[in-house]
Amino acid sequence: MFRTRVRSGLLAIRDEFRTEAIDIYRALGGRDMLRSSKNLWWAFGLLHAIFFLALLPTITAGHVLGDLPLYRRWAIDGLALHSWIGIHAAWVYPIGALAPITFAALAGPAAYQLLWFLLTAALNALAVVVLTRRGRDQRGITAAWVWLLFCLLLSPVGLLRLEGITAPLVVMALAIVARRPFVAGVLLAVATWIKVWPAAVILAVVITARRRVSVMLAAVVVTFGVVAFTVLAGGMQHLTGFITAQSDRALQLEAPVTTPWVWLAALHRFDTVIYQNTVIDTREVSGPGAGLIASLMTPLMFAAIAAICVLMCIALARKADPSEIFLTGALALVGAFIVFNKVGSPQYILWLVPVVTAGVAHNPARWRTPAILLAIIATLTTLIFPVFYMQLVKGNLMAVSLLSARNLLLGVLLIWAVRAVLRVGRMSESLDRGTGIRQPLVGSFQRT
Repeated sequence: MFRTRVRSGLLAIRDEFRTEAIDIYRALGGRDMLRSSKNLWWAFGLLHAIFFLALLPTITAGHVLGDLPLYRRWAIDGLALHSWIGIHAAWVYPIGALAPITFAALAGPAAYQLLWFLLTAALNALAVVVLTRRGRDQRGITAAWVWLLFCLLLSPVGLLRLEGITAPLVVMALAIVARRPFVAGVLLAVATWIKVWPAAVILAVVITARRRVSVMLAAVVVTFGVVAFTVLAGGMQHLTGFITAQSDRALQLEAPVTTPWVWLAALHRFDTVIYQNTVIDTREVSGPGAGLIASLMTPLMFAAIAAICVLMCIALARKADPSEIFLTGALALVGAFIVFNKVGSPQYILWLVPVVTAGVAHNPARWRTPAILLAIIATLTTLIFPVFYMQLVKGNLMAVSLLSARNLLLGVLLIWAVRAVLRVGRMSESLDRGTGIRQPLVGSFQRT
């Protein structure tokens, strides 16, 4: 009887809250509020003002947060001591990462946090401009709201790590790849030379796009410029060091594949432990079979990527919609980079955001499920880091459960993307019959 009353009371509270929320939503204009580019920009300004106020104590003190202490040290060593990481020493990042890292140091160490914030805010704003076509594209406005939501949910990493630079670059590239494939290729290549993950998007373009040559040519031009700069700077021997720098790493704490060992460590079973790798400043997990699995993950990841590429090619051969294959395939490829990776960090979730944002701009109804899934994943990720991270390191069961749920949902999202590629591959409708897809995107990916 008591449980029944409690349940009834909770249901009544829920219904009352829902009613109030609906009333507020309608009072604010309902969907019309979200269709206004003016409201979108007000939200953008408010969100970034909140970010700025949250960072203001750090900015005024001349300090830095997140990964920025490392970035600032690398930049100051280069500017003051002429000792550049990636040129004079091996580095885990591609050489292009030096550009944003050095830019933020141009006004001195004390202003590093401020310049980094201004850079990320400017790129976020450009992403909104390009997505919405300066406020003229209604689906783009919807996608821009999704972009802002993820900027909020993943702000601890989006504002303080290199993914906050690369993610808006990829958003812009996906928004214009149909109309400006060469420019999109430049953006994707630049992003890839900052962090490797946008290469998955380039691969999806190469497989599906009719104007793939323009994208590839842009990538070659950017790569030639990067290589030429590196050679002139005397760092050719370290140009590809980022490819092999992580080959001997153990299972990282947050990687999806590490989840069983995290539970073993939390339950103190089989001498499984979470430990600090002081050389690269990260947490890893050791236990029975962990070394073997770590050695197998990179080949398995490339095998998964190859399998997804084959599925995309089969779907194309069945005369399916190239636009859908491109977006769902890109999501699957990026997802495989995360799910089958022995390294896992919270900023990796930002890799998925540009593709899902572009998917919403492409077909909001069809991409509702991955958008909701990713929103839950992003929320759990921020709860894991930074909120409950130290509890996770200590093996707290609640924190481990949050991590497990997040990693499980990453697998679900990857399965959705792979199934979507297969489903699109079974479709035989021609593009000109109409599938609810914007013509500019279709035009770019239509087969010859």
